[in-house]
Amino acid sequence: MYMSLAENKTSDLWKSFMPQRKEILHNVNNELISLQVYSLDYFANFKPVTTFEKWATVEVYNFEVVPSNMETFVLPEGIYAVFKYKGLSSNNAFFEYIFNTWMPSSDYELDHRPHFELLGEKYKNNDPQSEEEIWIPVQFKIK
Repeated sequence: MYMSLAENKTSDLWKSFMPQRKEILHNVNNELISLQVYSLDYFANFKPVTTFEKWATVEVYNFEVVPSNMETFVLPEGIYAVFKYKGLSSNNAFFEYIFNTWMPSSDYELDHRPHFELLGEKYKNNDPQSEEEIWIPVQFKIK
């Protein structure tokens, strides 16, 4: 689904995904994945109204059976910085820390690959005690 931060449709995306969730075969585990695909200039020209592609996904061993109204997605390999986050998913302060504090002081820069959040057994939607992993694609800074 295409959306922007200003017109966030994440709830609609998951409401359309979850009823068919049990039709997905060959699951690697029970974790859900919220995945974002951004344009090449998304962060350089950031505006809350700029659209991006968002996926509700699960990891599978193969694509032998794909439920109707669903598509497959192959995540390109590469290095990811992984952050454990506890709190409301609507709190953007943690992302501001990652991009404005952690990344500039690290040996990494943003890579142009999908970003995702791993929603495991400790994830609780709209709960301040919710826990998830935030995966940001990075590459070593060119010196």
